[in-house]
Amino acid sequence: MKKTISICWFRRDLRLEDNAAFYHALKSDYPVLPLFIFDQHILDKFSKDDARVAFIHQTIEKLKQELQKHGADILVKYGKVEKIWPAVLKEYEVKEVYTNHDYEPYARKRDDDVAEYLTSEKIAFKTFKDQVIFEKDEILKSDRTPYTVFTPFYRQWQAKLNDFYTRAYLTKKHFKNLFQTKHLPYPTLQEMGFEQGNLQFPKVDYKNKLDNYAKERDYPALDGTTHIGLHLRFGTLSIRKAVADAIAAKSTVWLSELAWREFYMAILWHFPYAAFDSFKKQYDKIKWRNNETEFKAWCTGNTGYPIVDAGMRQLNQTGWMHNRVRMIVASFLTKHLLIDWRWGETYFAGKLLDYEMASNVGGWQWAAGSGNDAAPYFRVFNPELQTKKFDRELEYIKKWVPEFGTKKYAQPIVEHTLARERILKVFKEALNS
Repeated sequence: MKKTISICWFRRDLRLEDNAAFYHALKSDYPVLPLFIFDQHILDKFSKDDARVAFIHQTIEKLKQELQKHGADILVKYGKVEKIWPAVLKEYEVKEVYTNHDYEPYARKRDDDVAEYLTSEKIAFKTFKDQVIFEKDEILKSDRTPYTVFTPFYRQWQAKLNDFYTRAYLTKKHFKNLFQTKHLPYPTLQEMGFEQGNLQFPKVDYKNKLDNYAKERDYPALDGTTHIGLHLRFGTLSIRKAVADAIAAKSTVWLSELAWREFYMAILWHFPYAAFDSFKKQYDKIKWRNNETEFKAWCTGNTGYPIVDAGMRQLNQTGWMHNRVRMIVASFLTKHLLIDWRWGETYFAGKLLDYEMASNVGGWQWAAGSGNDAAPYFRVFNPELQTKKFDRELEYIKKWVPEFGTKKYAQPIVEHTLARERILKVFKEALNS
C-alpha cells in the first residue's frame, strides 16, 4: 500500500533551516518527503566538469545526512521533470506539493506545467516566496507599474523593510512531521555523466568582511567581498539572514548590493524578454562586429589589457571574478571590441559558480548601455585608468598574469582611443536610426 504524504520540492533553496516552502509543508496534515530533481533540461546544457553540479551534489549529501539523523531522507531523481513526477506519483500517494517560487523564464514555464499536471491529478501545488525579500508586485510605483531605475526602487525597498520580512522560518520545531523512511538511493555524479572538478567552493563566512566592505570591495587584490553569490544562488544561505546581518552590521553598501540582486530579479519578472533581448529595444539595432578571434582572446585572457586578462583568467581558473573587474571586462567586450553582450553573458553563464540569470543579464546590459538604469552608451571604461584607481600596485594583475611586463605578454588587440571613437559612431548610428 502506497504511503500518503506531502512533498517539499527543493530546487534553489538547498537548506533545511529558514526555508519557506519546507516550513509550510512541515505544518501540513501529512508527513513530508523532501524531493530534489536533477533536471536534464538544465543539465544537458552543462559541460561534464561543471562544478555547480558537484556543488549541488555535495549539498544534497549534507541534506541527506541531516535528515537521516531524524529518521527521514530526501528523494533524489535524475531526468526530465515531466517524466519524474508521474513516476513519483506511482510510488507515493501524494496529497500536496510545496515549493518556493522561481523567477527565471524556463523555471516559470516548468512550474506552470507541473502545476497543471498535479492539479489534473487532484494534488494541490502550493508555492512560496523564499529567495528574495520582496517579489513580483510587492515593490511598484504609485501607478502600479514596475520600477526600472534602481534608486527609487531601493528607496521603497528600504522603506518597506522591517523585522517581519527578515524573520526566519523555524522549520526544526516541526521535524516530527518528516516522513519516516529508510535511506533512499540517489544517483552519483558519474551516473549522471558528470565529473568531480577541482574548483574550491567558498564558505559562508562573510560577517568579518562587513565592517570594511564599503572601503575594500572595489579593490580586486583584497579579499574584501563576501563571496556569497553561490550560496544565494542555490539557497544554501537564506536571503533573510543575509539582510538581517547587513542591517545588524550597519553595512549599508552591502545591503544595497543585496537589493540590486532583487531589483534585477524584479526586472526579469516584469520584463522576461530582457533575458535574451535588449531591455532598451533600440539597442538591438547595433551592428556588432562579433570578431571571433578577438572574442577568443577575451575569453582566454590574452587581449593585451592586463586588468581585463587578469579578470578572465581568474574566472577560468576559479569560477569566480571580482565584481569590479566583471564591469571592466564586460565594458571592454561590448565597447572596445564591439561584441554583442549576449556572447559575454553566455560565456559567464558557463563559467561562473555564482551565475544568476537576472543579475548576470542585468550586469551585462548595464555595461553595454542597453539595460534599464544602465551606464550611458558613451561611458566607456578606460582599463588603464581603472587599473590606476583599483590596482595601483598591480598586485591583482601580477597574480593572474605572471608574464605581464615581459616580451611573452600579448600586445593590445585594440587601441583605446580608436575603440572609443568607433563605439560612439556605431552606437550613435543605431540609436538615431
